[in-house]
Amino acid sequence: MQHPINILERYWKFTSFRPLQEDIINAVLNGEDTFALLPTGGGKSICFQVPALAKEGICIVISPLVALMKDQVRALQNKGIKAIALTSGIKPSEIDTLLDNCIYGNYKFLYLSPERLQQELVQDRIRQMNVNLIAVDEAHCISQWGNDFRPAYKNITLLRELQPSVNVIALTASATPNVIDDIVTELDFLDPKIFKQSFYRKNIAYMVFEEEDKFFRLEAILNKNKQSSIIYVRNRRLTIEISNFLEQKNISSTFYHGGLNNTEKDQHLNQWITNQKQVMVATNAFGMGIDKPDVKTVIHLNLPDSIENYFQEAGRAGRDNTKAYAVILKNKNDDALLHKQFISVLPTVDFVKTVYRKLSNYFQVSYGEGAYQTFEFNFNHFCKTYSFNSTSAYNTLQILDRNSVITLSKQFNNRTEVQFIIPNKALFSYLETNKQLATIVKSILRTYGGIFEHQTKINNNLVANKANVSEQQLFMTLKHLEKDEVITLNIHKTDAQITFIEPREDDKTINRIAKTIKQQNDLKQKQVKAVLDYVNNNDVCKSIQLLSYFGEKELEECGICSVCIKKKNAPVKTTSADVNKEIIKQLEFGHLSSKDLFKALPFSEEQINNTLKQMLERNIIEVTATNTYKLKHL
Repeated sequence: MQHPINILERYWKFTSFRPLQEDIINAVLNGEDTFALLPTGGGKSICFQVPALAKEGICIVISPLVALMKDQVRALQNKGIKAIALTSGIKPSEIDTLLDNCIYGNYKFLYLSPERLQQELVQDRIRQMNVNLIAVDEAHCISQWGNDFRPAYKNITLLRELQPSVNVIALTASATPNVIDDIVTELDFLDPKIFKQSFYRKNIAYMVFEEEDKFFRLEAILNKNKQSSIIYVRNRRLTIEISNFLEQKNISSTFYHGGLNNTEKDQHLNQWITNQKQVMVATNAFGMGIDKPDVKTVIHLNLPDSIENYFQEAGRAGRDNTKAYAVILKNKNDDALLHKQFISVLPTVDFVKTVYRKLSNYFQVSYGEGAYQTFEFNFNHFCKTYSFNSTSAYNTLQILDRNSVITLSKQFNNRTEVQFIIPNKALFSYLETNKQLATIVKSILRTYGGIFEHQTKINNNLVANKANVSEQQLFMTLKHLEKDEVITLNIHKTDAQITFIEPREDDKTINRIAKTIKQQNDLKQKQVKAVLDYVNNNDVCKSIQLLSYFGEKELEECGICSVCIKKKNAPVKTTSADVNKEIIKQLEFGHLSSKDLFKALPFSEEQINNTLKQMLERNIIEVTATNTYKLKHL
């Protein structure tokens, strides 16, 4: 057996482990069932990857996130380590070959979703594998009290039956004491070795600011801290709007959301990773598996939906251990907005039944059929067809996905269908006078038989590569051919794929998961309340509030959060006359806006606003046409 530190140096180029990593690795190598709670950026993957490499055999990794599986497999392969991920979209014949490679091909890691584990073929091959470790990533998904609970995780114990002598390591970055107990019970741990690293991050200042004008404060923060930043927002539209706003303010920015194609995602991510762009404006889909150590600020312009998610997102700041900031900007409307976004749109069991039935009808899936059929899905068209509230409908699809009724793959696609409607002979006469189109047309004809007889779905990327043109050139050519009545062309824009996991049974299907739906609705209400308690509590240190949520005790004030700073800088009691006097001094130099006065004076915004109102009432000052203040006598 290789020594863990030698493996770390060989593959990761590190000469020492982070806190707790070595203890966790030694427990795993000793055959112990091990639980590891390490905060975001704490190096969880090394805790199972190093011991798996130290021993003969293959490590099976269960993960709920396809993107995270692909990232980890890619990272391992780049290190020369043989790894496979069985993600959706792989043909059955390919799965057979990949599993054979795991048995006979000296592969070290097999990544699976919990749903994939239910396939008999997969189970049969796992029995034949020389498994050295079972790793359960994002282990909080197994707990009914955990964020993103996935019932399919409860079936992971099947691995213990298939490989009864193999120990298990469970890993997560967010778990309350209840969730930890649940994980240990559900995974049938015997005498578990539990390792918990404190969530305390001494270099992160947690800030919550009440702001009427969030954009004004956002600009000020980013101008003061010009290093790499992430801004989290609620929807795709805001990522673009805020990125454009920052660019107009000469703050370099890009954006990231689930609707971008892979090329755009890679381009935007690379610009930010290489610091060509200071700011990444993103939905909460961004950040998983991305380890950028020099992020100075993480800013939430919208309230997060849970402390668990917030702590993970905030934890992407300051991984290089330098001073960093995790900021929430809120205003008086945000409390009601959070309820509207997450509580009022929680789907009832009856609503879930309705959406599932309509989804089946939408794809013309008959009762008792549909298992493992996949369909291109235009979410907006679906909602319009049945007059569904888009947020409630999306939450319902997420419930169906988490409960393994369907699989929802979010990805932007153009589905292109083509049929040639002129005879073969006439087509080649046409190409004689339109030679610039010939290469693309011939590439289509040589790839798809029957395209003269019926509408045929073509793979845009495949045809473009064969013809050595861009996809944009391909689309322009297809439009040209359609205009000249050479082809019929249907282009369907889709933003997802839906796969039905089980046969359609309408209410019977949903009744099986009704208890889980109600339970998760209750949990979401508690999570939203916890967020509101956090942002509205300005008396207790923000770091203490977060750590207490995760069950930590005997805590000391951090000294750097917004609450601690306010206590330190509590001003000597000032009167309205003092503020009045200082405002007059400032206005003697010229007209100023309230924002200019906020910057210039050492008083709270509330004190300044109240004094300005009094001065207006007493005719000491007046408002100009440009919405600034001036002294009456000037």
